[in-house]
Amino acid sequence: MTTAEQRVTEAIEARRELISEAIPEELPIKRPERLYEASRYLLDAGGKRLRPTMLFLAAESFADVDPLSVPYREFPDVEGEPIDVMAAGVSVEVIHLFTLIHDDIMDDDDLRRGVPAAHRKYDTETAILAGDTLYSTGFEIMLETGAPADRSVRALDRLASTCTEICEGQALDIDFESRLDVTSAEYDEMIELKTAVLYAASAAIPAILLGADDETVEALYRYGLDVGRAFQIQDDLLDLMAESEDMGKQRGSDLIEGKRTLITTHAREQGVDVDGLVDPEDPTDAEIDDAVATLRESGSIDFARNRAHELIVQGKDRLEVLPDNEARGLLADVADFLVEREY
Repeated sequence: MTTAEQRVTEAIEARRELISEAIPEELPIKRPERLYEASRYLLDAGGKRLRPTMLFLAAESFADVDPLSVPYREFPDVEGEPIDVMAAGVSVEVIHLFTLIHDDIMDDDDLRRGVPAAHRKYDTETAILAGDTLYSTGFEIMLETGAPADRSVRALDRLASTCTEICEGQALDIDFESRLDVTSAEYDEMIELKTAVLYAASAAIPAILLGADDETVEALYRYGLDVGRAFQIQDDLLDLMAESEDMGKQRGSDLIEGKRTLITTHAREQGVDVDGLVDPEDPTDAEIDDAVATLRESGSIDFARNRAHELIVQGKDRLEVLPDNEARGLLADVADFLVEREY
């Protein structure tokens, strides 16, 4: 592991521990217990907590404080007043989990984060309600930051717009499954809406709450869009490359389910019969291995990997508006980590 990889891993671990400790405070299990147990189920299962980590680092970089030196519950804004950015971090993680629960139901997936999906652990009705509860609770928690009213409204507006855009992206993703003519531009639009906008919100919301100027808020938002798109492309690559045990879901699930990715879109343009690569009714590891070999030969895997790296470079360039401090460096390291991770 390189020094940069070790630095970003330690940064994520430190902030993941803090956000994990705060989740039970913000989302306690109460009556009806089964609903709140289901709501907390995947939150308690772990996860990298990348979105709240990005939120915390954005706050640290803008405020120009030493990482982890100031409690996130009392983080100084531009006037030195305490803002609860921990609440904002929990909010975006809760919103993220709402999308995962509903996504698993729509895809009828069995696994998430190495454990049975929420609708498998409980039942579909309870899982839907758990997702809905997380959705509404995310907004309630965002109201607990103690920021001035005008900034709270802006943060809530950004979060609400983000949730709408995520649904739009999911709708496009579903529509693409029945189309053979999806273009790379359409795919890019879809992943921006479905995945990247929550990273963008995570980077921009702390700047809004702390009183940053519009240029800084916009730059952080664009940084999140770029690295969020790169994250999704890397996810598509890992779906083919990583082991099921590492990913917490079946390897090659995108191919099996007929999902369109930048890899398969490019492969179609090269004349590859993508839908014939894997038998969706009875997929085997050998078929997936052969499919990966075909996609590699078409140049589609390298095409996707190169696009992800281009987006990371573009995203890191947007950080120039921030003070040159350790947190800004960690934001750049996190961007690299998103396309270098192995699961």
